[in-house]
Amino acid sequence: MQTVTDLLHRRRALALLGGLGACVIAPSAAFAKAGDRVQLAAAWERQGSFYIGLLSTREGAGQALQIHAALEVPTRAHGLCVLADGSVLATARRPGDWLVRWHPGQGAEPQWLWQDGERSFNGHVLASADGGQLYTTETDAETGASSIVVRDARTLAKTAEWPTLGIDAHELVWDTQVGRNQSGGAPTLIVANGGVPTAPETGRVKRNLDTMDSSLVRLDARTGRPLGQWRLQDPRLSLRHLAWSPDGTTLGIALQAEHDDTAAKDTAPVLALFDGTALRVVAAPQPTAQSLRGYGGSIAATPTGWAVSCPRAHGIATFSLQGAWQGLVPLPEVCALAMRGGALWAGGLASSLQDVQARAPWNHPHGQALHGARLDNHWVVA
Repeated sequence: MQTVTDLLHRRRALALLGGLGACVIAPSAAFAKAGDRVQLAAAWERQGSFYIGLLSTREGAGQALQIHAALEVPTRAHGLCVLADGSVLATARRPGDWLVRWHPGQGAEPQWLWQDGERSFNGHVLASADGGQLYTTETDAETGASSIVVRDARTLAKTAEWPTLGIDAHELVWDTQVGRNQSGGAPTLIVANGGVPTAPETGRVKRNLDTMDSSLVRLDARTGRPLGQWRLQDPRLSLRHLAWSPDGTTLGIALQAEHDDTAAKDTAPVLALFDGTALRVVAAPQPTAQSLRGYGGSIAATPTGWAVSCPRAHGIATFSLQGAWQGLVPLPEVCALAMRGGALWAGGLASSLQDVQARAPWNHPHGQALHGARLDNHWVVA
């Protein structure tokens, strides 16, 4: 049931939507003699307002990152997905009540989907290979149980729903290991159940952390039939974000620690690896591990290894593909990570980095329209 607070929030949001619109900002003339153009779909907050949009720059040091197009949204956005037709999907940060499909630069009105108060979006959306279906992680407000909801990409209407065998489901990805997962060659999904208990009346407030139950689950993408579930030994490590290695044999998982003890939380690992049959944590060396604060914001896989953004440590933790520690690349309040042409792009507070794992990453200062803006956890190449 919707509370009075929920209804007031919805009315404010709907009133805001009446005035929301997309804006297009022309790229800077400074791009003229730079390298290839780069475009990233991102989410950010600036001066109390929230946006999704396309950010543009050119390859090469010193090229400013500019807002190319933007859409104001009612609340903080989280995960994004870019479809083949150029439209951008975005969902509200958990517990979220909206999903939008936006066609930047095409003149079409954004297509909004609102929850009815009995459900919440959990911040992530995934598209099928042909773009015809969408898969969202959602939570039942009354029971707390999470589901993967299948939606028609054109209408956003629900066509199927499958339990994730847990709570606080977060990111989901396609399984690359078809044929080795008891699915008979059918496409399969892997979803991370964050396992953090919350309640509808308190939103994101964490409750009863001693009952945490985080897990990785594999599902048949045709029927939702469970094909496996894996847990870490430490129940206070929440599995959040996912990325496959370049060869598709290993899944990297960004972790967020929820320990009561500050020292245990600060030294907790931020990376786990899954080889299709077993799940293991990867530790950073001391004292580096303590500086990571047990918080992985996003994850990417590169040709040389894993990258986990650690905004509380103001850097990107890097590991080899086997999990060996490589180092921390500094970038204030970094979180968003994306791969483009074999190079890792990372978004920070006042600037972003191109080719993070190079000896000398190229710095991209944020343009004037992004001054004071805080990028959210994720961005994707558009």
